Amino acid sequence: MLLRQRFDTGRPARTATTSREGRAVSAAATAVWGRTEQQDFRARVRGALLGAALGDALGAAVDPLPYEEIRETHGPDGLTDLVPVHGRRGAVTAATQLTLFTVDGLIRAQVRRDTGAWHPPTDVHRAYLRWAATQRDWGPDERRKDNGWLAQEEWLYARRAAPRASLLGLGDDTMGTLEAPKNPTARDGGALARSAPFGLLVGWEPQLVCQLALECAAQTHGHPTAFLAAGACAVIVHGLARGETLEAAVRRALALVAVHPGHQQVTEGLTAALAAVREGVPGPGRVGAFHTPGDDTDDGDGPAGGSHAGADLAAAVYAALVSEDMRHGLRLAVNHDGASTVTGAVTGALLGALHGETALPPAWLCELEGRPTVLALADDFALETTQGPALHGPTAAAPGWLARYPRA
Repeated sequence: MLLRQRFDTGRPARTATTSREGRAVSAAATAVWGRTEQQDFRARVRGALLGAALGDALGAAVDPLPYEEIRETHGPDGLTDLVPVHGRRGAVTAATQLTLFTVDGLIRAQVRRDTGAWHPPTDVHRAYLRWAATQRDWGPDERRKDNGWLAQEEWLYARRAAPRASLLGLGDDTMGTLEAPKNPTARDGGALARSAPFGLLVGWEPQLVCQLALECAAQTHGHPTAFLAAGACAVIVHGLARGETLEAAVRRALALVAVHPGHQQVTEGLTAALAAVREGVPGPGRVGAFHTPGDDTDDGDGPAGGSHAGADLAAAVYAALVSEDMRHGLRLAVNHDGASTVTGAVTGALLGALHGETALPPAWLCELEGRPTVLALADDFALETTQGPALHGPTAAAPGWLARYPRA
């Protein structure tokens, strides 16, 4: 069943709990969150979003260079620290921009639910269209009060290596779906890199998290490898945010993705990543092995070689599995022949969701572009998840919250 059917926009917001899907969606609102649980969840949300941004910023300097060129430029150990890119150290790319708008769309979906409208893919798509406006406008349009606060952040109005499929898929108002996806040959990691926030919906069942990630990935990337990699990543983050081990979360993702046609590049990559942990000392060669030479993306997007979303996810999972700490994992994730921003962002999200924000390298964190915005959005998401009913409802809402996340 497609999300288009599960999220019926005509259903009343608070009467959808008679179905299994409705119970899963409403669980977060009805669960009792103690102080310790709230603090742990907020730390994981911060860790996932900040970690993804750090991995993106680290990888941006070497994407799409082959590993030998990375070594020639940065030394025999490859890239080991943030270096200037896009005019500064710690600059992020479109991967982080779209991740932030994904979070914005998920919060807006919960707020709009008070009106009886309940179709999260549509709200995420609207958020992506707000991101698309940042790629063509000079700056925020302050006349658009329905944009909310994120679209008013001037630093986001910068073109930072956005995947072609993302720009084309959001070039008009038509929303791609699993039945009619945008860019059906695009299998690069653009959708994968923005998929971690779906996994932070800890009150949802894993299969529904997966379906939402698939539907939203298909809005720009229509190849099964691309949208199934995004779904698998969301399920893995979901498991980590709930306190599972990384290996257990990967195996759950394998089971959920394997039922979909065209899953082979994703499931084979994840299976190989689990097996590679026991095959020797971690290094760039093992990370790069997931990108098969000569198996390039169908649409010409992304770096040369075998970089597709399935390979990118496998490389990121492997780097996270064998990492000694966040810094070690991110260095492994970006020093290879593949899409370094994608693997860096996904590895950072996985390790951040697993260990929380205190595991992030402070020397890198203090230089991260947009850090206040990422932190504010992470805390807003945690607030919405744990205390949403205290912020808004069908009959009353906090004015400040609606100013940040309008129902329109």
